[in-house]
Amino acid sequence: MVAGATGLVGREILAVLLADKSYKSVHCVVRRPVVLHHPKLVVHVESFAKLPHLPRVDDVFIALGTTIADAGSQAAFRAVDLDAVVALAHAAWVSGAEKLGVVSAMGADPKSSVFYNRVKGEMEQAVDAIDYNALVIARPSLLAGDREKIGEHTRKGERLGLGLMRVFKPLIPANYRAIAAQDVAAALVHAVQHTKSGTHRLLSGEMQGAAATHAAHATHASHH
Repeated sequence: MVAGATGLVGREILAVLLADKSYKSVHCVVRRPVVLHHPKLVVHVESFAKLPHLPRVDDVFIALGTTIADAGSQAAFRAVDLDAVVALAHAAWVSGAEKLGVVSAMGADPKSSVFYNRVKGEMEQAVDAIDYNALVIARPSLLAGDREKIGEHTRKGERLGLGLMRVFKPLIPANYRAIAAQDVAAALVHAVQHTKSGTHRLLSGEMQGAAATHAAHATHASHH
């Protein structure tokens, strides 16, 4: 199951899952109707504030997120980045899901003085309290990807940061470098599939290049 499949990382997670032969069906939970067609895809249009009983799945991936500017207020931001994430994680667990992969952010900390980081930290704490067999939390740094192409606003700070990072890349530690949405998606799916129990946090540096590695493994597997 995937939530947030219309966003930058969520859309890449969905692509990885649909291409993965080990998943026979993929359920996509969205807030608004979307045009997505695939033989093994089932789309559910639901309000995250009033989720129904969800279908039983093995693995759940949540890549829900907004910005305070897009949400319009801190309360509206919390409703998406904290409340909706936790509600979906809990509903999927009640239906029998065993593993959860969540996209958070670098700097997530429930005690942070920065509102964004604090909400992400509270979200991590809340999903960790749900009794999943395995939980993988991805903490990407600045995300690289074409937001306009998927109908999202380009984030000014992101654009500026990406420009600076291209110039100073050799000097920036791996965890702080901008990361492609495809790398976050590939790393998160791989980690959820291979984590049997406990909570595991994926830092940005260890996710760099994951998409290329995943593609190479897929090509190798198809030749055997």
